[in-house]
Amino acid sequence: MLRPKDRPSERSGRRLAILACLTLCLAAGPGAGPAVGDPLQRAPAPVIAVGDVTAESAVLWVQADREGVALIDLTEAPPEVAALQADAEREHDRNRDPDRDHARAQDRPPEVAGPLAAPSRHFEVPLSARSDFTAKLRIDGLNPGMVQHWRAAVQGASDVLGEQARGRFRTAPAAYTAAAVHLRWGSDLAGQNVCRDAERGFEVFDAIHDGAPDLFVGLGDMIYADGRCEAVGIYGNAQIPTSFGPATDLAGFRAHWRYTRADMGLRRLLSQTAYYTVWDDHEVIKALGPLHDAHEQPPYTAGVSLMPIGMAALLEQNPIAEHPLTPKRLYRSVRWGQHLELLLLDTRQYRDPNQAEDTPERPKTMLGREQLTWLKTRLEESRATWVVVASSVPMSLSERAPEAVGRDGWANVDGATGYARELAAILEHAATHGRNNLVFISGGVRFGAALRYRPFSERPGFVVHEFLAPPLSAAIRREADIDPDLGVERLFLHAPASGQDIRQYEQARDWFGFGELRIDGAGLLSAALRGADGRLLHELRLSPASPMRLAAIGFRP
Repeated sequence: MLRPKDRPSERSGRRLAILACLTLCLAAGPGAGPAVGDPLQRAPAPVIAVGDVTAESAVLWVQADREGVALIDLTEAPPEVAALQADAEREHDRNRDPDRDHARAQDRPPEVAGPLAAPSRHFEVPLSARSDFTAKLRIDGLNPGMVQHWRAAVQGASDVLGEQARGRFRTAPAAYTAAAVHLRWGSDLAGQNVCRDAERGFEVFDAIHDGAPDLFVGLGDMIYADGRCEAVGIYGNAQIPTSFGPATDLAGFRAHWRYTRADMGLRRLLSQTAYYTVWDDHEVIKALGPLHDAHEQPPYTAGVSLMPIGMAALLEQNPIAEHPLTPKRLYRSVRWGQHLELLLLDTRQYRDPNQAEDTPERPKTMLGREQLTWLKTRLEESRATWVVVASSVPMSLSERAPEAVGRDGWANVDGATGYARELAAILEHAATHGRNNLVFISGGVRFGAALRYRPFSERPGFVVHEFLAPPLSAAIRREADIDPDLGVERLFLHAPASGQDIRQYEQARDWFGFGELRIDGAGLLSAALRGADGRLLHELRLSPASPMRLAAIGFRP
């Protein structure tokens, strides 16, 4: 990962002139281009995403369609100035033609006068075919709770400045600032041949963006690398098809990532929201694990391990911070002011085989020793008002599967091949250290639900809530089996009686959606599930931990 200097390169006067032009231009947002663009033509606007944002740093990810240099300006603005710019953009969006991707991508509103007119930091990032014309750079030295505006364009071999993309993100407030926070999350994108609609694209991203969240979490299955997108979807609608099928090599995985990123609604969301992502199984193959990452049948090659290739593509194609000592570590913590610590789990890389039995003598692990220790430490030591665990597999729901295949999720249900003992140990640790009212956000089941758990009868005050987001765009299914061992209570279900009842795309759209968490300045949490058009499906309000617990853990305001 690059760590560029805070000033432009002095290699040539021409490069400085281009930077000056970039500062003054007010050209378009992200545009789509072929896999390899004509070097003699003006480069389309690059695709930009900003992720793993903290109070002081961020990872900026850029992708173009050709070799060249990405020229990036970054300007910091206080929230009140940024709010004026956001209002202008929302007014512009209300007046645009929603049926034209061109309008969404290129027709931008005028800029609000003020601090945005003088970019304060400049970066140059080389792009090459070796990395699929992508690059990541870590930007340090940012200020907490500020809105960062960026502009970017690509200078290709012809030295002509390409079209411009621009966007913004907000840094996290300082750890003990009692600031409100708005998080949205989703999973299951382009699964089972429910892909980019020819007219609407992935329309759910417009609704997610329009709510102006501070954070968006891609909670796994953000591609279906083991699938295919055809001209006609399973619900009969016309789709934008792919020219490729299941990924068997790095080029194939890259193609799946590029397909989803070509959606203008997703691009717009990623250009204006801090993004955090993890993987689930379909970023590689179904039921992924270190001992289950190969297929024997074509188009796969028997014995070829796909997890390392899928991991390389995931890191290359997403704004995930990579540290030299732990370059493939996906589990991490996000602190957003006083009220939120988000714990992102990696449920794939370290798991025992799915088909192994979970016994007292040999309890299984999904997280691995180091990640489990880290999770318990954060549950014990976090001073945030709310600790939210992001798990790509649900706590108590599981698909029925032959014992020879095993359970893919935490729950045993009616078998013995889940990872239930490890989950019970996690909850026991949280309860022992007074982490009452723990919240899990999940996905991957292709329906929506809200569940309440009271896993320990001797500790009735220990309560866990889990919210499962509906699919962003994937085949709808009925509710999965529920494991009763955790004292589960179903608060809400958004699923048809049978997935076979959904035959038309207009029916399927009613079941797509995403999840949402809002925490106000006083620490009151509101959890919601929303439809693909943003309509409210379910909402539950939760009060923060009692002052007695906050005093017991030494909380300081």
